[in-house]
Amino acid sequence: MNAIVPKRHQTAGQLAVLAAAFFWSTSGLFIKLLDWHPIVISGSRSFVAAIFLIIVRLISPPPKGGKNPPFAFWACAVSLALTVITFVTANKMTTAANVILLQYSAPVWAALLGWRLAKEKPGWEHWGALAFVMCGLLLFFRDGLEGGALKGNFLAIISGVLLGAHTVFLRMLKDGNPRDAMLTSHLITAAISIPFIFLYPPALKVTTVLPLLYMGTIQMGLASLLISYGIKRITAIQAMLTSMLDPMLSPVWVMLVTGEKPSFWAVIGGAIIITAIVTSSIIGMLRTEARKA
Repeated sequence: MNAIVPKRHQTAGQLAVLAAAFFWSTSGLFIKLLDWHPIVISGSRSFVAAIFLIIVRLISPPPKGGKNPPFAFWACAVSLALTVITFVTANKMTTAANVILLQYSAPVWAALLGWRLAKEKPGWEHWGALAFVMCGLLLFFRDGLEGGALKGNFLAIISGVLLGAHTVFLRMLKDGNPRDAMLTSHLITAAISIPFIFLYPPALKVTTVLPLLYMGTIQMGLASLLISYGIKRITAIQAMLTSMLDPMLSPVWVMLVTGEKPSFWAVIGGAIIITAIVTSSIIGMLRTEARKA
């Protein structure tokens, strides 16, 4: 790819992915600062994101001809909706660092689920990464098995599994129109939140509406467009390594503003998980490039 894509386009692609990762990294902070029920936050944020994506769809309609397989389409939409809900809820129950690091185990779950759902057999590097990820997960629970943090950690793991499943279903839509599945997922999330809005009425004021608008339009909507732009101009390895800015910055923003710090063992466990994911991803991508060559 580097020999085909001009250097200036590669630079633009890397900057786009870098910007997307930067916006993603702020989600944990704004979720912490927004004093609403987590499902109300999830639904309201997705409602704003859905409006943003509808406007984008009207301005730039998707190409005609691509058809979405019904099962993959709805599975993709529902899995992403549940990923969003569990991610936001986990952020309210445990540290932002724990949530983002645990969710970044998603590529391993995607490899294993892809084996069953998309008939994509995982390589040895995926099994090796799984072993290290399991070791990393155990360290997250070393500090104790009581309190909300435990439930939050479990929800973060579930969110990672759901994100992995979403990735598999998204790949199954490669010949269709994945953007419509993303839009549908936000509408599902918004619909799920409606009863919770009546049960836990959110306080609408400038300090809550502005962060919500930012999360819906910039952190979710614009970031999605940036990653879509960038991924076409740089290699998958470049995109993955650049997007690692997200898990590195997310706990930093929260710590600087709220003073929340992850435990020592959570940091070690997270480092093991990220190292395992990056290593296995690079090995897999290099093998794919070698086969193409």
